[in-house]
Amino acid sequence: MTSKQDLQRLSTLAELVLDQKLGNLRQAALHLERSKDQLRAINAAAAPADLPPVAAGLVELNYGRWADIRRAELNTVMARQTAELFEMRTEATTAFGRLQALRGAVAKAKPPR
Repeated sequence: MTSKQDLQRLSTLAELVLDQKLGNLRQAALHLERSKDQLRAINAAAAPADLPPVAAGLVELNYGRWADIRRAELNTVMARQTAELFEMRTEATTAFGRLQALRGAVAKAKPPR
């Protein structure tokens, strides 16, 4: 039979694991949000400059071409980051469940004799 002290030690370790998993989850969410901010900045219309119409058209065309490539790159990065975020959320949920189970076991365990 496992003693209450052993269960309490396991519970402490489970808390540390949960803290680490929640930290990973926060980092993944921050990375995804940063990528979304970059995409929003690219999608925001550039302020028109005081250029002749032909030069302004060329600038707009070149920017549009660059922005399309960058959007595609960011969409790929965001897809990967979203998958990582879901994975981190699953790991944090599992760690939380383990901690709750250990706390329940500690509460029900009899003190050592």
